[in-house]
Amino acid sequence: MQLDLNLLAALDALLEEGSVAGAAERLHVTAPAMSRSLGRIRRTTGDQILVRTGRTMTPTPYAIAVRAQVHDLLQQVRGVLAPSRELDLATLERTFTLRWHDALVTHAGPALLAAVREQAPGVRLRFLAESSVDTPELRRGEVDLAANADRPTAPEIRAERVAETRHVVAVRAEHPLTRAGTVTAAHYAAADHIAVSRRGRLSSVLDGALAALGLTRRVVASAPTEGAAFAFVRSSDLLVTVPESTARPAAAEFGLTLLPLPLDLPPAPVYLSWHQRYDTDPAHRWLRDLARGALTDPEAAGHRPAPSEPVRESG
Repeated sequence: MQLDLNLLAALDALLEEGSVAGAAERLHVTAPAMSRSLGRIRRTTGDQILVRTGRTMTPTPYAIAVRAQVHDLLQQVRGVLAPSRELDLATLERTFTLRWHDALVTHAGPALLAAVREQAPGVRLRFLAESSVDTPELRRGEVDLAANADRPTAPEIRAERVAETRHVVAVRAEHPLTRAGTVTAAHYAAADHIAVSRRGRLSSVLDGALAALGLTRRVVASAPTEGAAFAFVRSSDLLVTVPESTARPAAAEFGLTLLPLPLDLPPAPVYLSWHQRYDTDPAHRWLRDLARGALTDPEAAGHRPAPSEPVRESG
């Protein structure tokens, strides 16, 4: 059997875009040309790949089953066939997709973007909101870099702990706890709480720490982001427990007061995660270095100079 590797690229685009028109635009070919490629793929695989459902195209069970394998194969082929070359940041044109916790985007995103624009003006960043369910975008190559408090467990995902911060309690300036002097665990437990959870969870490790002291708290609501929780807190007697590094910049904006958490909790970690396929990609390595700096020290990262030596890129 004679195989055309162009069909692999076409199949990857069709499965990612879910339409002939979208795949054609992605590969910079005409829609009729992509339609012909789909026909050849169907004859080669013996499967329809995409079938029309009303006005949209739906992937077949076979297409869904091989989508990740096709993407990985295409990346391997490109890695083998693409010639090595120097990475010139001044002329680099690439779009990176980042799925970061919303508070980390607010905390470190501006510094990262400033450094990227200064060093590589042709590079674009796509920050995506975190999903309410676990998703395999890193493995599929749909997300280049993730940043949150969770350490990935998949063996092919790299994870680096780049920062950590203690937890604090955020309340409005006139909250009764601000007049309590020293906030005790009992004071903390007796207040009404709002939780931050993109999955809508009303309990967390805080409840375990309180239970160890014979205390319980009342969580009256959950919010999907820290910013949303702060909006509730500034106009009520609710309190929210959040990492200090992300809460401190927002406290002034929302007019909030930060109080020490009267519980013995481990610091909140920040993990930077990526798929192992990017380990030796110089452009991705450059971005990881900037992201690491932004998450560790946003002020310094925003004014970081570009590397003085050219970077070698392969693939």
